[in-house]
Amino acid sequence: MNARSEEFDAVVVGARCAGAATAMLMARAGLRVLVVDRTHPSRDTLSTHALMRAGVLQLSRWGLLQRIVAAGTPAVTATTFHYGNRTETLELASPLYAPRRTVLDTALLSAAREAGAQARFGVDVTRLCRDETGRVTGVLARVRGGDVVTFRAPLTVGADGLRSTVARLAGAPMVRQGGAASAIVYGYWPSPPTAHYDWFYRPGMSAGIIPTNDGQVCIWAGLPADRFEDERRHVGLMDLFARVLAETAPPAAALVARAERLGALRGFPGMPGYLRRATGPGWALVGDAGYFKDPLTAHGITDALRDAEFLARAVLEGGEDALAEYERTRDRLSLPLLDVAESIASYRWDLDEIRELLLAESAAMKPEVAALRALDTPDLAGAA
Repeated sequence: MNARSEEFDAVVVGARCAGAATAMLMARAGLRVLVVDRTHPSRDTLSTHALMRAGVLQLSRWGLLQRIVAAGTPAVTATTFHYGNRTETLELASPLYAPRRTVLDTALLSAAREAGAQARFGVDVTRLCRDETGRVTGVLARVRGGDVVTFRAPLTVGADGLRSTVARLAGAPMVRQGGAASAIVYGYWPSPPTAHYDWFYRPGMSAGIIPTNDGQVCIWAGLPADRFEDERRHVGLMDLFARVLAETAPPAAALVARAERLGALRGFPGMPGYLRRATGPGWALVGDAGYFKDPLTAHGITDALRDAEFLARAVLEGGEDALAEYERTRDRLSLPLLDVAESIASYRWDLDEIRELLLAESAAMKPEVAALRALDTPDLAGAA
């Protein structure tokens, strides 16, 4: 078995949107960055699609929004909310986008590589390396083919998702743990061009139509996680999906009935939201590794991009105080969203209450947009 050691300024574990964005920003500032993952982000992953205001702002600032548009991602210029039989349409001041993760993640990874970051795949992190004080100094990893490699760096970033290996090995404690969880079932169908997000709500159920790449829409159905588990066992995933759409979103049900689905129907059984400690000696977390809230908010990708920038800036500023400030900023911007997501995911609302919760969610997004717009544009923002 071969063993070797390589040195970097930062090792990022996870090459999807959170990790690729973090690696890109640090590499643009001149750091020697390695990003590793088990699989390449050109493979699809279980995920929401919709970018919120802050996410679009970030991609634009980084010079990457044009890549997303050039990949055929349609502009979304309005959101229509269907509360039972009542409909409200909100025209957007600036367009939103909902790229497939195969588009978004590969665009971010390409930009990271263009900035000088190295990327390795087929890499499974098995241990965190530590010095005599317990500070993390890198990772021990098994590379496809059997090689064991030590990647050493003053900072190891966990961007490895819900079941983060870095968070587990670092012993990152939970700061907040939710209790509610919604399950989501979704698939893709061909559709005439549309410029709307459509969100549908009925007591105990929800659904949506999201325009995405290649002339397709993502159609999803949501319900409480416990109901999902019970009904999936009895009727199966497709019948459960069809039932929720028929009751909640007749336009989506009609589209599903007249067109052939493209690819498999996918299901997420639900997981309560959480907030983990974001930093420790020699390590930091970004994206779902450190903070996850229910996918009904469609805000996870936006959070990942937001926190990638705040973490990169803290790393460039240097020192434990800067990393501590990254954590405080993340928590200040995240906790209001986490709280409202908990209420939405509980499904203990009527149609008037869900409307108020969605207004509260929108209000909770405004501070993060303001915080990002207040940033200057140093070299790490760059041009792609």
